[in-house]
Amino acid sequence: MLKSDRTRQRILDTAAQEFRQRGYAGTKVNDIAFAANMRAASIYYYFESKDQLFEEVLGIGLKLVFDAVRKAVEAAPSQGGHRGRLLAGIEAHLAMLHEYGDYSSANIRNFGQTPVEIQERQMGLRNAYGEYWRELLMAAQDAGAIRQEANLSLLRMFLFGAMNWTLEWVKPGKMSAAELAQQLCDTLFPGE
Repeated sequence: MLKSDRTRQRILDTAAQEFRQRGYAGTKVNDIAFAANMRAASIYYYFESKDQLFEEVLGIGLKLVFDAVRKAVEAAPSQGGHRGRLLAGIEAHLAMLHEYGDYSSANIRNFGQTPVEIQERQMGLRNAYGEYWRELLMAAQDAGAIRQEANLSLLRMFLFGAMNWTLEWVKPGKMSAAELAQQLCDTLFPGE
């Protein structure tokens, strides 16, 4: 990896940490520069603005979660059925937030603060991720793992809210992503 690529990555990693901790509005380019042990002018060599940097952090965060969930669901043992696939997806989503996720957490915690034009550019990937989960839930419902009368749109939003809100109420080290996922899955999908 070239030195310029390593520097760019260091800026992105630091920005993800700062946006996660301070929020979009509370983070200044100078904060990122200080945390990365560089000057703000150096950041502007790689990114035109705080918004451009923030938008890239958001995109990386959602792509990381989406990729992790897809891989986990595809790797779920077939004997686990639809509940096993849902459990694998929930665990992957939670792991990205709690164990690997400055980018993902920055996305979840800050999307509502994001300027509208950035939100609009991010919506394609957000919608694709929502559609992926809709299809998972629909397949589970068709197989009888979810009650037929259940409103899947409401269930999906409830699931996202439950997973994402764990950033606020789960103390680091208190429960693993696997334990959280199991508890959530047992509550929402008691059996197949």
